[in-house]
Amino acid sequence: MTATSVSVRLIAKIFFVVVGLAALCYLVYLARTALGLVLIAAFLAVALGPAVDFFEGRGRIPRWVAILVVYVIVALLVVLVGLLVVPPIATGVRELAVDVPDQLSRLQRTGWIRDLNDRYDVVDSLKQSAKELPTQLGSAAGTLQSITFGAFSAFVQLITVLTLVFLMLLDGPRLVTWALDQLGGERQLRARRIAEEIYRVISGYVLGNLLISVAAGSVTYLTLSLLGVPFAAPLAVLMAFLDLIPMVGASIAGGLITIAAAALGDFPWDPVIWLIVLTAYQGVENNLLQPVIYRRTISVHPLLTIIAVLIGASLLGVLGVLLAIPVAAMVQIVGKDLWRGARTRKRPANPAPATS
Repeated sequence: MTATSVSVRLIAKIFFVVVGLAALCYLVYLARTALGLVLIAAFLAVALGPAVDFFEGRGRIPRWVAILVVYVIVALLVVLVGLLVVPPIATGVRELAVDVPDQLSRLQRTGWIRDLNDRYDVVDSLKQSAKELPTQLGSAAGTLQSITFGAFSAFVQLITVLTLVFLMLLDGPRLVTWALDQLGGERQLRARRIAEEIYRVISGYVLGNLLISVAAGSVTYLTLSLLGVPFAAPLAVLMAFLDLIPMVGASIAGGLITIAAAALGDFPWDPVIWLIVLTAYQGVENNLLQPVIYRRTISVHPLLTIIAVLIGASLLGVLGVLLAIPVAAMVQIVGKDLWRGARTRKRPANPAPATS
């Protein structure tokens, strides 16, 4: 076989490999929505796995019943959050609607409002907008149709994810065990060790993040309630939800709540007291709660955390930010195992002791 034929075969092999990788990337791009749903379902299945194992082991019930119990508990928690958020907001909007005429009457008696109307014909502009309102109903109907379609699509995706999570929780352990058994030998032990560590880290991170978010929401609710700031429950839920976002979530929520306390509460004392409480709580959370709650999880390097958050935000938005830390932990676990394996292969074997 000549060198020319070998080079031609090598070039052809490289060409077909590149074409195959390009086709695979294109197929992944086309199926990105479905793959995203599968990824979300897999993450939720790993996150809910410990709870399912708990009810299955303690109650000695079938696994599918334990999964349904966990689903019911999650649904009740969602309803509870809705009850905490919706009624106060509805009451506030109703009170605001009742108070609007009085506020408008006071504004009309204000001197600068009259001057503004004389200069820019605000009233005439409002009347003209009212005349054009019927012509805008068509676009409004189109917008409503788009919102309805989007809500229906989101509902279908939610049902799909819940179904995938149920099946993964039901048959996932058996499938993982079967897949690991096909490796055999040292590769099986290594893959099993990695899988168990990933499962422990993700489940521990999700549980710890939820506990810390509940603590942040509870501190927010108690503080705002004692200060008498309106909408204490919705603002506490906002803090708990945004606190799930790593690194910046609590700061964003704290800033929004500060603005709300300044606008709705006793300015400047309410926002100042809230900022003092928020600063003290973040110190306790960073130095006490996180080390205790996350002691069984892996410590992700800050640089890897930032990169994961940026990539997750660009790919999946807020959901990607929430998944960033667990995915970064998985990458770190696999990377460390590969590094240990590479160092072990490069390490020279100990020479046999010389015999006298």
